[in-house]
Amino acid sequence: MKIIYIAGPYRSTTESGVYRNIQRARDLALEVWAMGFVAICPHQNTAHFGGACPDEVWLKGDMEILSRCDAVCLVPGWQGSTGTLAEIEFAKLKGIPVFDGLSALVAGMEP
Repeated sequence: MKIIYIAGPYRSTTESGVYRNIQRARDLALEVWAMGFVAICPHQNTAHFGGACPDEVWLKGDMEILSRCDAVCLVPGWQGSTGTLAEIEFAKLKGIPVFDGLSALVAGMEP
């Protein structure tokens, strides 16, 4: 089974915004699982940990997780997320394919 990293915005100016971002990533992760892939959703891994460590700790850990994945699937609305843009750049440097949404993932990879 291919391991797919879910990338999309996490941070927001409000707690309700963070919650919505986590939920959108979770929803995509569930769809990825339903398609026969393994989904790694960092949003769920550190949900509401904000302030426990500097942001760099989470971002560095996410890059380590990403380096072990077969592909990245982007959550709709990712374009304004600096964290997601960094994940995309990292994935490309490592030769990990990046797919803009579930349809692109399904068209581009076999589970």
